[in-house]
Amino acid sequence: MTIGLLWYLLAIAFAPTNKIYQQGLTVFLWLPAMIFAWPARARLGELWREQRMFCLGLLGLVLWSLLSLLWTHDDDPSRGAKRLLYIVVFLLFFPVFANARPERVIRVMQWGGLGLALSALLAVIKFYWIEGNHWSVRLEGLGQLEHPILGGYVIGLAAVWMSHWVPQTRRLQMVWAVALALLAGFVMLSQSRGAALALLVTLVAMPVWCRDRRSRYIAVAAMLLAILAFWLLESLVLARGTSFRPQILMSSLNMISAHPVRGLGLGSAYTVLAEGIYFDHAHNLFTHIAIELGLTGLLLWCVIWFSVLREAWRARETLYGQGIIGIWMFSFLAMQFDAASISGSPRAEWFISWLPVGLASVLVWARAKSDACDKISRSS
Repeated sequence: MTIGLLWYLLAIAFAPTNKIYQQGLTVFLWLPAMIFAWPARARLGELWREQRMFCLGLLGLVLWSLLSLLWTHDDDPSRGAKRLLYIVVFLLFFPVFANARPERVIRVMQWGGLGLALSALLAVIKFYWIEGNHWSVRLEGLGQLEHPILGGYVIGLAAVWMSHWVPQTRRLQMVWAVALALLAGFVMLSQSRGAALALLVTLVAMPVWCRDRRSRYIAVAAMLLAILAFWLLESLVLARGTSFRPQILMSSLNMISAHPVRGLGLGSAYTVLAEGIYFDHAHNLFTHIAIELGLTGLLLWCVIWFSVLREAWRARETLYGQGIIGIWMFSFLAMQFDAASISGSPRAEWFISWLPVGLASVLVWARAKSDACDKISRSS
């Protein structure tokens, strides 16, 4: 299962093709999660009892999504049902893998962050040195991260969890610092304004929930780096204007009003017309969900998403809880600008939608360990 999580985090950049990436997920992640779910049923029962609202939201969204297949515009509704199964198994993976040990998840995520930092370095070498692109051209990542926006979101999220989950040893901390610089540099060179803004706001706000000296240093460094980046790339950033985002939002709201309760159905293809241009999706995860699943689906998603924040905030005294708050903050901001799907096959968008939800399912044991430590300290 460790290989499965590493495969999910790293093969999105290093797998030769998307088909191989999906096949690897089947072997290393889906199958182990299903095999070990029954032996881990006691852990799943703890999750159900301790995070009831979170679990009910997930159950409600899955059932409503299945029901929406009755009126979907998708030519093959069975495809939507199969992808829902993928999502459910993916979310089951985390509590089964953690087995009440959040530090196990943190350790694998740290190695995943180092791997993505390596992919960022290789992408810079390939894009600017080997392919000879000018430095002003938007950097593309490797593999499925070749899109500057999606690559910026995945690499930016890795920078967030790396900034929260720092290794203990001095030697690894030096490697961590280099990796964090590579991740932040990739986001800057990708010129993805949504990813850059989400990363900046998250790092600057870190002292709110971390409340330590390291988080304050990171916040100051992020602000200084943002000022430097804006000074160097001001003309490039401002040249693209608002990229039709306000017009897309208004058009999306009109589409929602046409089918407010039921939506178009899970997996329905649609286009958004803004300023005479057709866009493939709503460029906002919340409006996208409302278009596909109606306001009913949007309400259920909000129950899930804000339950993640609630549970993470309750565990904010723990290292794991602090990391989940940071991941939630980055993802919430990022999905306002370009997230396009929650029901597609595993892809870059999952890093800012289903990955935070899966990680949040381990919070119950992070909080339990914190409560146990508090009891010991009070009794002593």
